[in-house]
Amino acid sequence: MSKRTAIIDIGSNSARLVIFEKTSRYGFHLICEQKSKVRIGETAYEKEGYLQPIGIKRAYFTLKSFLHTIDKYQANKTLCVATSALRDAPNGTEFVQWIKKELGLSIKVIDGNKEAKYGGIAAVNLLPISEGISIDIGGGSSDMTLIKHGYIVDTYSLDLGTVRLKELFFDKGVNPSEINEKAKVYIQHELEKLPEHFRHTLAIGIGGTARTLSKGIMKQVAYPLDKLHAFTYNVNEHRSYLDAIPLSSAKNLKRFGLKKNRYDTIREGTLIFNEILSHIGTKTVISSAAGVREGVYLEQLLKKDNLKFPSRINPSVTSILDRFQPLVNIQKNQKTKRKLASNLYTVLQQDINDDKQYEKELLWAVKLSSIGQTLTVYRSHQHAFYIAMQELNHGFTHEEILLISFLLRMNEKELLNKPLFTHYKPLLPAKSTLLWLSFIYTLTVLLQEASNNAGITFTYTNKTLRIISDIPLYLAKEKVKALEKPIPFAIIIEDESTLPKNKKLGI
Repeated sequence: MSKRTAIIDIGSNSARLVIFEKTSRYGFHLICEQKSKVRIGETAYEKEGYLQPIGIKRAYFTLKSFLHTIDKYQANKTLCVATSALRDAPNGTEFVQWIKKELGLSIKVIDGNKEAKYGGIAAVNLLPISEGISIDIGGGSSDMTLIKHGYIVDTYSLDLGTVRLKELFFDKGVNPSEINEKAKVYIQHELEKLPEHFRHTLAIGIGGTARTLSKGIMKQVAYPLDKLHAFTYNVNEHRSYLDAIPLSSAKNLKRFGLKKNRYDTIREGTLIFNEILSHIGTKTVISSAAGVREGVYLEQLLKKDNLKFPSRINPSVTSILDRFQPLVNIQKNQKTKRKLASNLYTVLQQDINDDKQYEKELLWAVKLSSIGQTLTVYRSHQHAFYIAMQELNHGFTHEEILLISFLLRMNEKELLNKPLFTHYKPLLPAKSTLLWLSFIYTLTVLLQEASNNAGITFTYTNKTLRIISDIPLYLAKEKVKALEKPIPFAIIIEDESTLPKNKKLGI
């Protein structure tokens, strides 16, 4: 697959460009993102679907600008897809041919089910979910994917979109309540076409409407983590907020904490979203920052893997290690380090008593423990924390991201950073658990750094932790002695300490 791949997504409301750089077989990351509100389908729904000059002009100059960006980033491959506005337009084919002739850009017009599939591919690979229904509300359609056991089992596209609803109802100038009632009848009539098996308590919110609502809710509840992807909320807890937006006047939308650039279609989008959630029986929504563009890319990347990352692979971790851990090539026995952490977690269970509930997060942290040194060895733990907070996006819950990042932030001088713990407390384990995990992580890193190939075992009895090593751990002893502990107990290191004899030196 190409080193750098550009994806252009032409929707009814916006056109977007992303450029991904491939770092290894399963590693990739975003290096460029641009967006323009082209509204290519503006007034089309009132003109029998025909694209109008005002939207065509914006689309042309946007695509021309995108191509300049693609050239600047030296992308090796460009894929361009277009959705409902072009597939519904009688003059859509002519537009595609005109763009090909004038700009040399090939546009692939995809149907609603293909659009839904791309969203589903992104969801199953980049979110911590194995089941649910993805909902992507665009300008002209709402595309849905039914996911079970980690795989897409069905897709469906509804003729419900924000621009379509805006032009048919919300731009008519009557009072909001009357608009809502008429629009609901229209939406519910379309929802009757949705197959009965599209029912699930978990909805995956994809696209601009879902993202905007999630950001609004995060602002309302003062959510501590500034990360949209994988943000989860209970629908009933925010029912009044979700119900109030479609009934608001355009002037009053600012009270909902929404960005101004979403005011023009957020009432329409929220009404569609609410009706779909109610129809399919949703109780919880998980937000996705990934969608069609990521799906298009992953279809290329994973075409030999049945469109699914292998179970052992996390794309975020892979990408971080590709870019931030040159030391991985000189550090031997990476598996040994993780085994040390796992064994230590096991022997300390008599005091921790959590059935190793957080072992997965602990081992991810241990695997990433050297990433901060890529920038500089000084304060490398702080660099590791910031890298993880920004780059751990795919396949993790917010709780998992924070715990992994928090462990990376620890060093031998402290087991708990109090300001960070206070700020993120709602998403972190209990303080006592966190102290134990920080101790295990820090001790593991200290031992591994002191002796890369040591055969180390642990015992823990009578409040005494014994560390038995087949080679010297001399450099670790002083640091281990000064290491803060979660509770009072002794640490004894029994290592190989034979000193070669030398009579002249008196030894």
